[in-house]
Amino acid sequence: MNAKELKSILQALQEHEVSELTLETPDYKLTIKRGGEVQYVAAPAPVVIQPPAVAPAAQPVSHAPVATPAPTPAAAPAATPAPKVETPKEDTSKYVEVKAPIVGTFYRAPSPDAEPFVKEGDTVKKGQVLCIIEAMKLMNEIESEVSGVVRKILVANGEPIEYGQVLFLIEPA
Repeated sequence: MNAKELKSILQALQEHEVSELTLETPDYKLTIKRGGEVQYVAAPAPVVIQPPAVAPAAQPVSHAPVATPAPTPAAAPAATPAPKVETPKEDTSKYVEVKAPIVGTFYRAPSPDAEPFVKEGDTVKKGQVLCIIEAMKLMNEIESEVSGVVRKILVANGEPIEYGQVLFLIEPA
């Protein structure tokens, strides 16, 4: 959910004097209560519990002179990451990008046990269904904008997607 969507939800709540709203998707749960309380929980994020820090043991107090230790050399600088090797990217300018028209969850097939709508290398016609995006429990079929060959599928099945994210690259026929 981006800031623009959240702002429009908050405006609608204020206009309609809604006192509490809970919005739950596979990716997150958002609860808003009038009076300023906002709770956002990302669903797949694991909970990490840190053990409490242990205080160092108390040192006995001695009145004898204590020799000051020699200064330790500065810590070696952290290892620098290996330089990135630029892999030549395939020229995608000849492909038509099929972008997500909404935020949701990407599905390649109509059901978990069904064959995917399309595979890389398949020939598609304009208007043919390429995938489904689930948004707020509604299944939205995404159709091909052109006839051609599916060259790349850029999203994994069941993956959350953002508005405008490129889903497919199609080489026009």
